[in-house]
Amino acid sequence: MIERIAIATAFAGIADLLSKRAVLAALPLGGRRPLIEHLVWLVDARNVRGAMDLFGAPPGVMIVLALLTLAGLAWWLHAVLPVAPLVQVGYGLVAGGALGNIVDRVAHGYVVDFILLRDFYAFNLADVAITGGLGAIALALLRPRHRA
Repeated sequence: MIERIAIATAFAGIADLLSKRAVLAALPLGGRRPLIEHLVWLVDARNVRGAMDLFGAPPGVMIVLALLTLAGLAWWLHAVLPVAPLVQVGYGLVAGGALGNIVDRVAHGYVVDFILLRDFYAFNLADVAITGGLGAIALALLRPRHRA
């Protein structure tokens, strides 16, 4: 169990941090480069307000909220974590994504977002990992259980 969670956490966190560093090195602040013309851009956006700019809390508050959310999710899933591999991977992805964004907030006071879809907010690989991890958890919890 711990191995799946650790691998997914490390994968998501490292991929997120390396991608953010590459963007910071490649683009100036506010820079923008099309990836798919008129649909997807690579940008250098600094997010100080949280998910989709919904929160105005200082970085320290955002860090505490992220850690409390991870702890609450682990507590809520404690019964299925030992027996559901998809939940383990999903939780690892959520944890890795959250930790990637926490590292940004600690190091910079903001989160580096760099993927911009037309008519949407900028986001990063941590956000993709968190969303994908929550999707995996939901899928695992919605599947009927097969008993041997």
